Amino acid sequence: MNRARAAGIGLALAGLIAVAWAAGSARQEGVPDPAVTLSPDVEQGNEAAPAPVRKPAVKAPPAPPPVTTDTPMAKRVALLGVLNKRNGVARDVSLHPGQAARFGDLVVRLRACETTADWETEQLTGAFIQADKRGPDGTWRRIFSGWLYKESPSLNTVQDPLYDVWPKSCTMRHPDIGPDTVSAVSAAPKRSIAKKSAETPAPAEGPEPSPSALSNSAT
Repeated sequence: MNRARAAGIGLALAGLIAVAWAAGSARQEGVPDPAVTLSPDVEQGNEAAPAPVRKPAVKAPPAPPPVTTDTPMAKRVALLGVLNKRNGVARDVSLHPGQAARFGDLVVRLRACETTADWETEQLTGAFIQADKRGPDGTWRRIFSGWLYKESPSLNTVQDPLYDVWPKSCTMRHPDIGPDTVSAVSAAPKRSIAKKSAETPAPAEGPEPSPSALSNSAT
């Protein structure tokens, strides 16, 4: 009896040892343990995908405010051409209003310059200049004072046998909008929040006049 019990115990121990050995072999061969729960990424043998990196949105720079005034006269620049008719030498000079340049016996001073706006029908570029020339006796006298126009050189010219002066350009800017210009957004009509008044009922039609009344009115 003791031998039979000992034999049963031995067989049970042998069975437990066999099961433990099989489980250890399965772990070494990479067989997953059914008691361990894996995430979907690890279960497929893939690492977790990194989260996408979002780049910050680049905002467009704000639009510059509209220009509402002309370029101040002191900041305008006129390009003038001066020709020496004796030797055929022509030179260009850039001047701000109030500046002057000397070419031999001639001094050219710029007082103002102007261009017509883009929406004007006639496009003109003008410069108000004063020209002083030194005579053979060494004295200076003014030979011209007035407006010269690039597009119409014959409208006003420097009357001198030796020098010729004409405007080439005037760097300035006209306003984008005028002082009375209203933005299209702000000018949109606003909806009234007042309740609509009840429609006035049409006057009730009276009875049709009798034939006798029509005949009396006709006569």
